[in-house]
Amino acid sequence: MSENRLAEQEPDVVEQGVHNYSSEEQWVKPEEPLLLERLEWFKDQKLGLMMHWGPYSQLGLVESWALSDVDEEWSRNEIDWDIDAEELKRQYFDLNKTFNPLRFQPEVWADLAADNGFKYLNFTTKHHDGFCMWDTHTTDYRITGPDCPFHTHKHADITKAVFDAFRARGLGISAYFSKADWHTPYYWAPGMKPGTTTSRGPTYDPKTYPWLWERFVEFTHEQIMELMTRYGRIDVLWLDAGWVNDYREQNIRLGEVVERARKVQPWLLSADRTVGGPYENLITPEQTLPERALKVPWESCITMGSAFSFRYEDRYKSVRQLIHLLAEIVAKGGNLALNVGPQPDGRLSQTAIKRIQGMGEWLNVYGEAIYGTRICEPYSVGPVQLTCKGDITYAMYLYKNEQERVPEELELPLHTACSRIDLVGGQDRLEYRRSEQGVVVRLPDTERQRAEAPIAHVFRIR
Repeated sequence: MSENRLAEQEPDVVEQGVHNYSSEEQWVKPEEPLLLERLEWFKDQKLGLMMHWGPYSQLGLVESWALSDVDEEWSRNEIDWDIDAEELKRQYFDLNKTFNPLRFQPEVWADLAADNGFKYLNFTTKHHDGFCMWDTHTTDYRITGPDCPFHTHKHADITKAVFDAFRARGLGISAYFSKADWHTPYYWAPGMKPGTTTSRGPTYDPKTYPWLWERFVEFTHEQIMELMTRYGRIDVLWLDAGWVNDYREQNIRLGEVVERARKVQPWLLSADRTVGGPYENLITPEQTLPERALKVPWESCITMGSAFSFRYEDRYKSVRQLIHLLAEIVAKGGNLALNVGPQPDGRLSQTAIKRIQGMGEWLNVYGEAIYGTRICEPYSVGPVQLTCKGDITYAMYLYKNEQERVPEELELPLHTACSRIDLVGGQDRLEYRRSEQGVVVRLPDTERQRAEAPIAHVFRIR
């Protein structure tokens, strides 16, 4: 896609911290054979663990966004102490001085993910607030900085500890990195405009202060290259803050640094989310999933609880809801990056652990209908989600709740010839007949006599 066409597009939309996502038309197919191969690898994975974690976890509030005055209406609605905006920002930026997650156990996280069907990790190395969860040389505002009490811990370089642990269990690594940075004076510059209302963008016009903007570009490139050269193999560079892009006023010359990174890691996929063009190899819906199947690589990032950051007494989705999300996303051609916010002490909540284990129990039996599959028409029809692998089609019939009645027969929207239908995890060679809408399958007596409806009945069709 040309730069001119991208420049003509509507501005990036962020609604209460949730981004829109690019259309299929904005996706540009890479030319490099290795990147095409890696996109197929990515499409095989299906389930990733996403983690938003930083000093903000101590408050149990939304990450970063309360710093932006233009977002105060929704991002500060849970702030219940009587301080003005400037004092709030000062207190927020001082959270590094109390962040001390002494119960951080990266190997426990990695084992939990690997043992329960997760295939890759997407970890926030830096959110918009600018706090670096790695041992950067660019700023003292980091997990290993002298003001952070955790800096003497054996796992002080949290990003290294997490990446190493997950990589050792065979999981892929996706590095979340915010292109915006609300802490560095190169982006939110002190004294540029007295009384300036903070927003998502810089506090100055890059065209008016090109030398300052260039400092920010160099700062950003250096941080990205630290991650790309000092933290082992990275499979995806997952770039947030779509308002910072090369086609508007905030040109950080992203292509330049991605190509530098690919000289070190030639397999690197880039997710320059909501921007489109050659460096958005993956489309990334957030807290939603497309209404129809997409035929380009995509990944929906959805929270297990109510938000990306840790919440005290959060409301978590049930295992049934999570599996249903995964099944529909996969049927529409995508991956699910399921976000879990670690606690400020470095542990995952017991509820999150139980949900992950519950998903693992289901995937251990029915994962063949999920992993390594591709889309097949008609994709997703009501409660039925279809996937395929080679000459095998899978149909997942989802039950809304435990109380739903399990019928004697289920109708599946299959219009291709079939010679055999098996119940995954159950009886082989089920009885079936053709119908106008597809195929009607008779369930075994043992399934109809269940006291509760299962999460899904999964059929293997040859």
